[in-house]
Amino acid sequence: MIHIKENHSLKPYNTFGIDVKARYFFRANSLEELRDVLENHRDCFPFMIIGEGSNILFTRDFNGLIVQPAIMGISILEDDLEHCFVEVGAGENWDDFVRWSVESNLGGIENLSLIPGSTGSSPIQNIGAYGAEVKDVIKSVKYLDLESFETVVMSNPECNFGYRTSIFKTQLKNRMVITSVVFSLSHNPVFNTKYGNLQAEVEKMGGLNLEKVRNAVINIRRSKLPDPGILGNAGSFFKNPVVEAEIANKLKVQNDLLPLFPVSEEEAKIPAGWLIEQCGWKGKRIGSAGVYDKQALVLVNYGNASGAEIYDLAMKISDSVFDRFGIKLETEVNIV
Repeated sequence: MIHIKENHSLKPYNTFGIDVKARYFFRANSLEELRDVLENHRDCFPFMIIGEGSNILFTRDFNGLIVQPAIMGISILEDDLEHCFVEVGAGENWDDFVRWSVESNLGGIENLSLIPGSTGSSPIQNIGAYGAEVKDVIKSVKYLDLESFETVVMSNPECNFGYRTSIFKTQLKNRMVITSVVFSLSHNPVFNTKYGNLQAEVEKMGGLNLEKVRNAVINIRRSKLPDPGILGNAGSFFKNPVVEAEIANKLKVQNDLLPLFPVSEEEAKIPAGWLIEQCGWKGKRIGSAGVYDKQALVLVNYGNASGAEIYDLAMKISDSVFDRFGIKLETEVNIV
């Protein structure tokens, strides 16, 4: 029997630790429960799907239904000498799955270690880190269509993956719920350690294998990013802006130390954290909302900040970057 909770606290369900409530809340442990609750209650009031709340900033109570897909399981569908195709339930913790893959000696996602959130959320914004993106290992995504309430399997090319985006974040937003993802992992991984100081960290460990790459990534992330269990945050608050090469080159002339990462012949990526730091925000604090002192891209809740206070801080940061560099920052975190 479906039991929907009322006036349910969302503090445990968002890594910023914002103390807001959902009018109604339901954790779906199976596809059948998910279909049942949405088919019968979706049109009654506003609804929202959340994973582990690692990419959400709640600015107020949610006067509607929040559903958390908690479909679990890791299943090997097919295995050969080159690849292993693995289906993972949407409710599985992402880093638990990365650890499983490394322990199973399957490569492809080791660079994505310690990224918070659920596996079902990973395709939505095409999570990425240290030169790797999840789109490179996704074979297909299965979701529940919220019009027909049938399950649909979408191949990788159909997902329209881009930098921190996908069809699930654009055309299909609020029209589907991801239930599982199939990954193509490799028995013979090609290691990618050229991004940032990852290679140096791996070399400290005296060798190159999946476990050492994973541990190197974890060490670097922990040295730069706060633990959400101790200091509320949602990781990178803003996307790294991608600008036209001509604009990037003009900015480089004006700012010798500006780091640029070519995306194509026409575009280049600029680290948002660098832009924010140049505007003097790193380590700044307004009340209980602040900018992390080790990474300017991360906004933090020092304990009692409201979502609105963190959002106001983010807008002040965005405005100052635009005033100085003419670049409009986009949030990577979803504002509710």
